[in-house]
Amino acid sequence: MAGGGGGGGGGGVSPLGPAPPMWYHRDLSRAAAEELLARAGRDGSFLVRDSESVNGAYALCVLFQKHVHTYRVLPDDEGFLAVQTSQGVQPKRFKTLPELVSLYLQPSQGLVTTLLYTVDREETAVSDDRDYSDGEDEKPPLPPRSASTSTPPGPDTPTESTPAANGLSTISHEYLKGSYALDLEAVKQGASSLPHLNKTLVSSCKRLNGEVDKVLSGLEILSKVFDQQSAFMVSKMIQQSVNQGGDQELENLVTKLAILKDLLSSIEKKALKALQDMSLSSPCSLPPLSMRHSKAIPVQAFEVKLDVYLAELTKIGKSQKYTLSVDVEGGRLVVMKKVKDSQEDWTTFTHDKIRQLIKSQRVQNKLGIVFEKEKDKSQRKDFIFASAKKREAFCQLLQLMKNKHSNQDEPDMISIFIGTWNMGSVPAPKSQASWVLCRGLGKTLDEMTVTIPHDLYVFGSQENSVCDREWVESLRALLKEQTELDYKPIAVQTLWNIKIAVLVKPEHENRISHVGMSSVKTGIANTLGNKGAVGVSFMFNGTSFGFVNCHLTSGNEKIARRNQNYLDILRLLSLGDKQLSSFDISLRFTHLFWLGDLNYRLDMDIQEILNYINRKEFEPLLKVDQLNLEREKNKVFLRFGEEEISFPPTYRYERGSRDTYVWQKQKATGMRTNVPSWCDRILWKSYPETHIVCNSYGCTDDIVTSDHSPVFGTFEVGVTSQFVSKKGLPKSSEQAYIEFESIEAIVKTASRTKFFIEFYSTCLEEFKKSYENDSQSSDNVNFLRVGWSNKQLTTLKPLLSEVEYLQDQHLLLTVKSLDGYESYGECVLALKSMIGSTPQQFHTYLSHRGEETGNIRGLMRVRVPSERMGTRERLYEWISVDKDETGAPKGKSTLASRVGHEYIKPSAVRKQLGELGKVSEEGERSIKEETAARPKQEGTDGDPSVCKNSYNNPAYYILEGVPNQSAAALSAELLPSPTSSNPQVTKAPIPSAGARTKPPFVASGPSHTRRPTTGHPVRAISEEGSSEDDGGACVAAAQGVNVGTTVGSTLNRPPPDFPPPPLPKGAVEMVAETPFSIHRALYPDLAEVRIPAASPAAPLALGEGFRRGGGGGGGGGSGALDDQSCSVLQMAKTLSESEFSGHPPRAPSAPPLRGHPMGLNLDACRTFPPRNAITESIAEDMPEEALWGSSSSSLSVGESSVAEWLQRLGLERYEKGLLHNGWDDLEFLSDITEEDLEEAGVLDPAHKMILLESLRQQQPLK
Repeated sequence: MAGGGGGGGGGGVSPLGPAPPMWYHRDLSRAAAEELLARAGRDGSFLVRDSESVNGAYALCVLFQKHVHTYRVLPDDEGFLAVQTSQGVQPKRFKTLPELVSLYLQPSQGLVTTLLYTVDREETAVSDDRDYSDGEDEKPPLPPRSASTSTPPGPDTPTESTPAANGLSTISHEYLKGSYALDLEAVKQGASSLPHLNKTLVSSCKRLNGEVDKVLSGLEILSKVFDQQSAFMVSKMIQQSVNQGGDQELENLVTKLAILKDLLSSIEKKALKALQDMSLSSPCSLPPLSMRHSKAIPVQAFEVKLDVYLAELTKIGKSQKYTLSVDVEGGRLVVMKKVKDSQEDWTTFTHDKIRQLIKSQRVQNKLGIVFEKEKDKSQRKDFIFASAKKREAFCQLLQLMKNKHSNQDEPDMISIFIGTWNMGSVPAPKSQASWVLCRGLGKTLDEMTVTIPHDLYVFGSQENSVCDREWVESLRALLKEQTELDYKPIAVQTLWNIKIAVLVKPEHENRISHVGMSSVKTGIANTLGNKGAVGVSFMFNGTSFGFVNCHLTSGNEKIARRNQNYLDILRLLSLGDKQLSSFDISLRFTHLFWLGDLNYRLDMDIQEILNYINRKEFEPLLKVDQLNLEREKNKVFLRFGEEEISFPPTYRYERGSRDTYVWQKQKATGMRTNVPSWCDRILWKSYPETHIVCNSYGCTDDIVTSDHSPVFGTFEVGVTSQFVSKKGLPKSSEQAYIEFESIEAIVKTASRTKFFIEFYSTCLEEFKKSYENDSQSSDNVNFLRVGWSNKQLTTLKPLLSEVEYLQDQHLLLTVKSLDGYESYGECVLALKSMIGSTPQQFHTYLSHRGEETGNIRGLMRVRVPSERMGTRERLYEWISVDKDETGAPKGKSTLASRVGHEYIKPSAVRKQLGELGKVSEEGERSIKEETAARPKQEGTDGDPSVCKNSYNNPAYYILEGVPNQSAAALSAELLPSPTSSNPQVTKAPIPSAGARTKPPFVASGPSHTRRPTTGHPVRAISEEGSSEDDGGACVAAAQGVNVGTTVGSTLNRPPPDFPPPPLPKGAVEMVAETPFSIHRALYPDLAEVRIPAASPAAPLALGEGFRRGGGGGGGGGSGALDDQSCSVLQMAKTLSESEFSGHPPRAPSAPPLRGHPMGLNLDACRTFPPRNAITESIAEDMPEEALWGSSSSSLSVGESSVAEWLQRLGLERYEKGLLHNGWDDLEFLSDITEEDLEEAGVLDPAHKMILLESLRQQQPLK
């Protein structure tokens, strides 16, 4: 934890003084500090927080001229504190922070401004912190009495030896202080023993005595088998130790230690000799249990039909029936055709003759198989299976067969089982087979594949009162019973009754390395472990894995507490490579899985919930699921994926039954309601361009001891081997290089410091730094655009140069400030798509501490010498998705697994214009398919690899803190028909998971008209879209269609008297100045698109999306700052997805379209971000800063502005209030009401009359 309230100061004085001052904010993030200072709004406002870059250091943050300046306060070797100064300047040293701050409260001390106004922390009420379990206990369960004995303690877990050591030193000290004199006196009187010293030694060694007895007991059986002589002595000593005491006890301990020494040094040799003798006498004896393989997989037969074209049906007569028999052990596939008279015609294909499996995306139970017939000749046959589940089972068996008979030493793919269960503080039932076999409700495995053992089993439990050793042994016995394999526990971590255990197949034990464990408490005041998280991380060959099991705050209403729990765990869980401390755990692993009792509830009336559950209609419930809603707002689990939920809520059942939900509970504080909810979840986040598919996600229906049902999920995950170069280390002529042409980022900050980039990767010997940025600009006080040319960017040299190695590597980037060396955003890039001789574009989001903080894009290439270009097909690449088909299944297909990437595949940039729609092989869609009206869209129908378009045109952000209604969606009647088609449509990227979208709408009429034209039929996104809905956004420049993004899923209607902001005069004359112009020639049709000149009859079509405090056009200010503010990036989406049009609008509008890679919007919007886009500054900034230049200013109409008008009336005091509420144009003011004036601060009736009369007189002039 950074700082943590400060370590010891000079001379043992706390750096914070006797009590922490109110201006000191423990654990406050950099972004949150800037937010607080922006809200304070006055120059000289300041606060002190913990440094994010140096433990024990602080950051002094000061607001001056709307920018935040950060000064690092560092402790020296003596514990004195000083503000970091330029080289050669003598720092001033202080014992405590209050002393340091008091100096800078005086003028002219070297800061940018004197410290004037404190920004105090908010004190949280302790009484509200009580969080007891929803289970049977009224109080938090006590931690287990004994520490975990099943694994060595992690770095965060103090061992029991610590107090023992303290105890020993205390006893020795007491002897030397007191008893030593008594022994000395006895010796003087002729005594031959030292009774007090003996007593001291006996009590000091009491624990050692017990430990030796335990070890001897464990070795007793071995000694009886292999060393009869020692066995007798061991048994005798164990019997004697029961009744020994006094003087003999110490002597007995010494004897036991001698026996233990002899036994340990001799037993291995004696055991080896005994086993050699046994092997000679019984050569056919069974191998040890751990060496036996799992039971053989029986031959499985699938009844299928051959899929043929209509033309061929006439020749055949009817569709033919086949049987496909998979012999995994023998490595054969038998294709048997049933012909007349019960005869059968069959063909056998060995595993190496099956070239490829091709899954149909449109028909879920259809599979194409490509067979090798002769040399260099192949034949494809398409089969229709009985169900989609049968098709998946067939593919799984064939993959298993391929893997089993592969000539590769290391696997390309492994299967992982993940289970989470809140056990309700009672022991588990004897049979838990349904849990590990994924039997029950939801997406389950086919019966043919349930018994196939997984490579890894990860079990997470909450309210688990069973001791660790017993729990792990029960899990091993359970797996042994089902798979006949002895799974090896590689890690077990416990925090009170929250536990996680990872077990691995015996054959993989040596592939596991770098095991790490950690825990975080989030209970009352973050000190109790009744709530919190445990985590495990490790490497499987060359792939890093992280697993987090958590139990978050309970209670329907405690959403914010749960969100904070998540962020605390993300920041404080110490897992993975320590070099990656700049990155939170969501970016430290190739694959991160997050499971547990997350405790998010359903926001719906209990009776409605029960009715939907009875009808098995889960979709309306998932729309009010708190976790889904918080993820849509980017509050938690940023870019994580979750498989579609198709099972009933797993909480809160009546114990002993799965037929009844118990939703009321009498507590000491009154009746408590716990509505049925999906508390127990499994989410994951993977690096871009990696392979991960969720094959099952469901819950059991026969384990009834707890009020929660166990949840299971299985995953097929691509892994990499520890690569060994066959050609050795590269010579200089064979060296691969990672080269950058340029990088540009937009970061959310009010700071104006310089930045540099750090690059981390396992393919680099050490992390590398860029030079500071050489370009910097800002169109908004709260956001900064920074750029690096190739001169500022270092060329990276990977350790190995083989393309086979490099295509599996990833590069982590962090954008850091020069003033405090703190991160302002991190991201991950896949090298796979960057390999080639020409630079490729990358474009992704930046995040920090779990929050989205901006975006980054650039041009880079991975140059690989031709002699190192050889590669091979991975097992998971052997199955592909049919390229000749369009469409996608309803709901989330297996491709939804990539939902966490949010990353543009730069390989798409290489394709020619005609292929722009095909951003990834899996997600191809034709334009015809898109223009057809679809009744329902859910999940990731489209290309899951395409990024959210909140970054396609980052015209960018509004300060966080504007009220929710500022980003409200359009009302239903304002939306155009999605069914009408229009040939003149410009394709635009679409948002991926996590972003709800609203359809385009048309704004018409003169610029002062309040509402866009109504009357078009609508498609209500909130009813038919989902959080992954990707078809709701489009751009039709020729038709004047504009796009925004809703916040959450609600469609809020703005009040009828609010005018939309005007169109900035320069908005349609944007100049495309981009460092990425190298690609322009590839897109001739985009280059031909020109935005027509502005028309006074076409106001910016954002107005209805922005209420008072909105920020479109020249208007908009941040309204009353309250705790209902929506996130800055949601506001950004509304801005950045907008295009501009000068044509008068015409119905009908264009349907949603997909296809372009990110950042390739209209030609006029290629600037990153556009130089003249929608203004987004807060209202207070508008009079002082012409952020958008005079060309786009809309603060005046003709020669008169609001300020001049108020000055003429002598009422200039109301200017700030009017601008703050969005009344920034006289043309709009003509429609203002008395109520609006009161909201803007005009409370004097006489002044209201003067203003309204003046406006009425001006109306005829227009």
